[in-house]
Amino acid sequence: MTVPDGSRPGLRPVWQRAALLIAGFVALLYVIEAVDAAAPAELDTAGIEPRSADGLWGVLFAPVLHADWAHLSANTIPLLVLGFLVLVSGIGRGLAATAIIWVVGGLGTWLTAGAGFVHIGASILVFGWLTYLITRGIFTRQANQIVIGGIVLFVYGSILWGVLPSDPRVSWQGHLFGAVGGVLAAWLLSADERRRRRSPAVPSSPFG
Repeated sequence: MTVPDGSRPGLRPVWQRAALLIAGFVALLYVIEAVDAAAPAELDTAGIEPRSADGLWGVLFAPVLHADWAHLSANTIPLLVLGFLVLVSGIGRGLAATAIIWVVGGLGTWLTAGAGFVHIGASILVFGWLTYLITRGIFTRQANQIVIGGIVLFVYGSILWGVLPSDPRVSWQGHLFGAVGGVLAAWLLSADERRRRRSPAVPSSPFG
């Protein structure tokens, strides 16, 4: 006998695991910022330094680093809400989407951002999760995902203006390529659904 994922003894429902995972990630960001505030060495220097060989390592670290507490607090609610919505539809799929956004957003920033600045902040993930949630329903054509995408667009869509150049202290390149990574993740991870739509139905035999 099989049982749905999340119904096996000892396994929490997916919404609980999603909530714990995103809450744990955000708590980690606060721990890192506390260490950064207390440590003599500036952790912020480990961010993305465009077109610098050493700065390429910042692709790995930039989304967990913030300039100060205000920077982190501004990202906190969007991280909790959007991260939960990404993970609750499937932990594995949500983590895969996050990995794509993390790499595409970081590499795009490293390739295109202005030299002389270090780029940090979880807004790469915020913008990526936002566009992922908005576009995945378009690719999968699943009604529930389209509805969620519409609600997310209504509530958070205005922040997409952040992909445009504005304040020189704001890494709009991270926003832009995080958003690009979200659309790419939605497209890549909807491949099975798109393939099923293209496959013609096979007629059943009249003889069973």
